[in-house]
Amino acid sequence: MNTALAKEELAQILDQAVQDVTERTAGVRLQQGEQSPAGDLCTVQITFDKGFHTSLTLCADTGLLYRMACNSFHEESVSPEDLEEFSKEYFNVLCGRIAGAMFRATQVPAHFGPPVFYHGRYEPEGREIQFVLTYCDEHCGGGAQLIHHVPCSHEDGTVASEG
Repeated sequence: MNTALAKEELAQILDQAVQDVTERTAGVRLQQGEQSPAGDLCTVQITFDKGFHTSLTLCADTGLLYRMACNSFHEESVSPEDLEEFSKEYFNVLCGRIAGAMFRATQVPAHFGPPVFYHGRYEPEGREIQFVLTYCDEHCGGGAQLIHHVPCSHEDGTVASEG
């Protein structure tokens, strides 16, 4: 993703996917905002291992993910295990949507590994942030950030090799 499209075009694809998938799967409308999520956070991360050498991380307020899971499951409460399962499945659907949009834009097929769930904020090793999209729900009752990571560059301008 880091060389196939201009950063602005990629950001637009990611933003559209986040808003569409979140509303359709979880009944929550997100809008871009300025306030970074803080406090009790969860992170879901994937790495594209074919097609693009990037990764995506979703860091969100646990309360927002909890509300999204409850909406998706049509339940008033969910267990911590259900929250983790929902978060991984939601992010899998989101990344599938992104991979499809990226293919339409670049004709490069992509593959990503299974989503990994973390309590707290997680930063993948050997990667640096290219850009961050920050969201709040329509009632600003929770926030999330979708972070696009690229392999770390060395000082001489070369990119770290993929392991």
